[in-house]
Amino acid sequence: MKVLGVDPGLQITGYGLLDDRSGKPELIEAGVIRSTSSHPLEQRLLEIHLGLDTVIRDFKPDVLSIEELYSHYNHPRTAVIMGHARGVLFLAAGKAGIPVFSYSSTRIKKSVTGSGHAPKEQIARMICRVLQCDAIDGPADVTDAIAAALCHMNVVSHGGVS
Repeated sequence: MKVLGVDPGLQITGYGLLDDRSGKPELIEAGVIRSTSSHPLEQRLLEIHLGLDTVIRDFKPDVLSIEELYSHYNHPRTAVIMGHARGVLFLAAGKAGIPVFSYSSTRIKKSVTGSGHAPKEQIARMICRVLQCDAIDGPADVTDAIAAALCHMNVVSHGGVS
């Protein structure tokens, strides 16, 4: 099974593709999709959509795993913007016929590290341990995307998707 993990963002959307056909997760591809901050919102969303379309077309994942929308009441605008970004990512998956699974950030962290409140550095270390690598290239958005993919693999291997 090839799982495409995505960490949605308007500026930077991280992605990481894992494959477990060998019996253990293997990193196939990881990177970021960037939108141009000087462009209007509709152009930025199009850039994100086209970027994910390309990743899906090139790597043909079986499923997409994404972090659920979280909103702090002090920052409602952030939630709205993230909702827009997630929407175009869901659209790209839907167009390709790929099922999408959403997980809370605490569930992703707990699945990868054993703690739902693990810091980003601990998540990065655990991902490197699981994938047997020294470091993941790119910003934390890439590591977060790989964590989302790994979470889905862990959920499926431990009794199904909820």
